[in-house]
Amino acid sequence: MSIVAASHSALASSHREAPLISNDPQADNTDLYAFRSPDDPTTITIIANYIPFQLPEGGPNYYTFGTNVRYEIHIKNKTTSTGDDITYRFTFQQTNQDNTTFFNIRLGQQNLKTTYTCEKSTDGGATFTTILSNGIVPPPNIGPRSINSTPVGLGAPSYDDLIQNAITTSSTGERLFCGPVDDPFFVDLAGAFDVGNFRPNGNTVNAPKDGLARFNVNTIAIKVPIALLQKDGKDVSQAVNILDPDFVIGVWASASRLQIKTLNNDGSTSESGNWVQVSRLGMPLTNEAVIPVASKDKWNATTPYNDLQFAANFSNPELALYMDDSQFGGAVPSLSALRIQKASLGSYDFRNGKTGLFPLKGTAAVAGTALDEALFGGVLLPDNHSPRAVDLLPIFYTGVPNLSPYQLATGKNGNPLAAGKPFVNNFLPTLGDMLRLNMAVPVTPRNDPNFSSLGLIQAAVLGLTNPAYNTNTNLEFIPNMDGFPNGRRLEDDVTTIELQAVSGAALAAIGLWYDDYSAASGNPVTPQLLGVLGFTAGVTHNDTTFKASFPYVQQPWRGYDYTLQSRF
Repeated sequence: MSIVAASHSALASSHREAPLISNDPQADNTDLYAFRSPDDPTTITIIANYIPFQLPEGGPNYYTFGTNVRYEIHIKNKTTSTGDDITYRFTFQQTNQDNTTFFNIRLGQQNLKTTYTCEKSTDGGATFTTILSNGIVPPPNIGPRSINSTPVGLGAPSYDDLIQNAITTSSTGERLFCGPVDDPFFVDLAGAFDVGNFRPNGNTVNAPKDGLARFNVNTIAIKVPIALLQKDGKDVSQAVNILDPDFVIGVWASASRLQIKTLNNDGSTSESGNWVQVSRLGMPLTNEAVIPVASKDKWNATTPYNDLQFAANFSNPELALYMDDSQFGGAVPSLSALRIQKASLGSYDFRNGKTGLFPLKGTAAVAGTALDEALFGGVLLPDNHSPRAVDLLPIFYTGVPNLSPYQLATGKNGNPLAAGKPFVNNFLPTLGDMLRLNMAVPVTPRNDPNFSSLGLIQAAVLGLTNPAYNTNTNLEFIPNMDGFPNGRRLEDDVTTIELQAVSGAALAAIGLWYDDYSAASGNPVTPQLLGVLGFTAGVTHNDTTFKASFPYVQQPWRGYDYTLQSRF
């Protein structure tokens, strides 16, 4: 007998970032990663994480994937289609092997033993084909008696053995893993949401603290041959060059629930109705730090193919107000090193509500560039009060083309609209929030002395300042060209990168220098630029290591070892 009928709102990602999804952790996307596999560069690894803030000792009902949730990873690789080109759908099933005990694991048996099915669509979600059945999900890392002992527990030599036994290959060639892992994201959450009160490294009064340290998360990891993701089935060896536009993909992840949940008198529940998207994630921190509170649930329910309605939040981002002394910059001293250009090259003001590059709209100066409306329309220069439509909006909504003005200032001789040194091309103009990756860009080895968690920001710095790269305008590999926002590696410090980008770092990289630049000196490495590049969001790396092989994320923290002191 039904006593309550509750409808999941169609308006409902990432670490409790929206009001509705904060009450539904099983369906909450926390992070999304997409990168060329460092140990197997013929493949791309995509990692979608769900279920935030998992205390490792959180029994007896440990955190598990939802059995009434569709977890999906979406790939866009064409501009000629209107929706997804590839979709991977994961659904989970659970079995209680021993209903006589309250333990999760006892005598070699598991309760809440979880398996999964993976389906794949290549026709925009119209049809799905099962590519794996009965995939194994390792149990939570409870403790030594549950995991390692015999006959009390499972008798596994180590928890990592359970992970390795759960890695499998689908019928179409993808490597798959689903299960609990260390949460790889790192950020000073307490500082960030105390009105931007970040605590940079070196703050001895109140040191930064990783709000995700020693928490676990559930991951869905796929390692896919590049030929399966490239729109024409080409292997990466067939790329024309390392920025081949035909090798760009867009990735986003989602979770959906059935619309109606019914609570029954016997304690059971049932669900029915249509499937409704309640969570999604593409670029990191979009819903957390760009979309305002009143729109967060709506954003979660919207696909990236309907994202133009949110474009104003990128053209005039709220965070920019705290980097502008004429607005609220003085109220957030921790961001004092971040100040947006208000008179770049003596002319261009990129503060919120200002004109930016709009005075160049329709002029001969932008002919043949990405700002030429005859080529790309009016998205980048929509009006005279949306200055960041020229840099932040394309980073999130279209990707960046290897075209002026979006090339490094190296070789431009002071003219930001001139051709410069190529360093990015992940242009896929779907006008929606996705993690875009050019799969042809080589991998930066993790032991490379130039490897940096600052991703494309550091690639730009090397391309502008390092004699190995800044003496020509040739297309050549610069370390970290494979870093965020060209995809996202596990190591990338996306919080610092995005704060630097809001403060105009991308504009400076292409020659729109900071206000203290002097044409007479010709040296763009000014105190303001150094201040932005020297800024960090406090927590700059994960609290543990990453693995050298798939699934790359580290095994989950063990509940038995977990103590209050271990987190502080």
